Amino acid sequence: MTNIQIFEPGLCCGTGICGVDVDQQLITFSADMDWVRTEGGNVARFNLAQEPLAFAENDTARTFLHTAGEEGLPVVLVNGATVLTGRYPTRAELARWAGLAVAPVPEARLLPMATATATAAEQGDSACCGGTSCC
Repeated sequence: MTNIQIFEPGLCCGTGICGVDVDQQLITFSADMDWVRTEGGNVARFNLAQEPLAFAENDTARTFLHTAGEEGLPVVLVNGATVLTGRYPTRAELARWAGLAVAPVPEARLLPMATATATAAEQGDSACCGGTSCC
């Protein structure tokens, strides 16, 4: 089975999808990664702020970080080989590396941030770090 690893810069939480200023690229990548996993793909992501040991234990990620710095992240490895740096992979790239047929990307169903925040508060949800915003 193909092993896909994404080593990403330090984010406020494991996915970076929290707080009031969420990066759409992280939302899209998280959805694409979840799709690959549900289709049986083996994908793991490592956040420098949350999992620094994963960087230290992986020779390729450690060397990349020392050479390019955090601003060069993310770095994507497939079976240990570097296949992409500096941006998150697309769903099509993840599918190809995992040996899956590409599924269409669902249309975004985003609420305006004020509405999404209010809805989460009404449902008793909180941000990843607790409270209503990121750490």
